Amino acid sequence: MRVVIQRVRHAAVHVENREVGSIGEGLLIFLGIEEEDGEEDLNWLASKIVKLRIFPDEQDQMNRSVMDHGGSILVVSQFTLHAMTKKGNRPSFIRAAEPEKAKRLYLKMIDLLSELTQKPVAQGEFGAMMDVSLLNWGPVTIWIDTKRKE
Repeated sequence: MRVVIQRVRHAAVHVENREVGSIGEGLLIFLGIEEEDGEEDLNWLASKIVKLRIFPDEQDQMNRSVMDHGGSILVVSQFTLHAMTKKGNRPSFIRAAEPEKAKRLYLKMIDLLSELTQKPVAQGEFGAMMDVSLLNWGPVTIWIDTKRKE
């Protein structure tokens, strides 16, 4: 599983000019799911996301988690995070999970994040062509891969 996490002032997802999800201050999470990913990856990553200390404290130091800050979370599925670009100029997405599996884990991630934060989690529309708008705060952008645990 791979995520790109962006600390945002606000973010929104539109599908065919219809807003399907939006948040104020919080985390915009682009989630890519690989065929080999499973429950262990899901649990580790959800826990890491909600505890990640990237929000400012009173001294403007990154010491607070999204839960400490009271921020929201918006999750957008993005299979292109598993693009392989070694050969040629057209990316290969062969490592991305099949849609049925990816959707199941995507929805589980949303449920798990909601359970951990005790707040609703906004979401994009799985498999749709989406327009994502955001105001990155910082900017703070973090990439995490569950296979590397870095």
